[in-house]
Amino acid sequence: MLRGKLSVVHAAALCITALLAACSSTSDDKTENWSPNKLYSEARDEANNGAYDKAVPLFEKLEGRAAGTPLAQQAQLEKAYAQYKSNDQASALATLDRFMKLHPASPAIDYALYLKGIVNFNDNLGAFNFLARQDLSERDQKAAKESFESFKELVTRFPDSRYAPDSRARMTYIVNSLAQYEVHVARYYYSRGAYVAAINRAQSAVTDYKEVPAIEEALFILMRSYDELGMTSLRDDTRRVMERSFPKSEYLTRGFKSRQDPWWKFW
Repeated sequence: MLRGKLSVVHAAALCITALLAACSSTSDDKTENWSPNKLYSEARDEANNGAYDKAVPLFEKLEGRAAGTPLAQQAQLEKAYAQYKSNDQASALATLDRFMKLHPASPAIDYALYLKGIVNFNDNLGAFNFLARQDLSERDQKAAKESFESFKELVTRFPDSRYAPDSRARMTYIVNSLAQYEVHVARYYYSRGAYVAAINRAQSAVTDYKEVPAIEEALFILMRSYDELGMTSLRDDTRRVMERSFPKSEYLTRGFKSRQDPWWKFW
């Protein structure tokens, strides 16, 4: 008899626990009865106030509740921006890739490509260390190349997009950065007496990038490296090219420049 009463009490306790859990789970979601428009308004308010970590889950809820509508697409894009501003670049890129896959004909594809370029641009090009005077060209270049490809696709597919002019400017900046990266490595090898390696990297800059500021120093490193290796004919040929291309070059009169003024500071 006692055992039966205990079983009833135990079952009742389980029911009460389950009910409390259910009540708790429903009461925790204050957005449960919000309309899609209210969700969007609240998410935008959080984002405008800089609370991007709070905006992201609201945009995610909106995606589900407004599925199949333009508002859901807008929520996806704004969620990607909020993730980017929250320094969650990986999630922002994943959201943008998903958007472009699901909505290839969306009129906002140009913005998605632009934002993808910006996310990678900021990740590797925007966050440089002023205190250490770290040149952008001294950073890993993977994200820079991915950023370039996004901007390139945008200006190719949507040349009249409102985002095209800024994308073109950033593409030029990235090309300069990539060229300077090669020159930075070449200078590193030259300073350590690895002249063959210095020649290889300087030649890569000269061959792969045209009409960029870094070419002047690349030619100088080639000339000096050939001289160190006793390759006088190639040294003289390179000097003639340098004198013709950069007739007022200070490298020819003063040697390597001071690193006090980074090349990117006026961008």
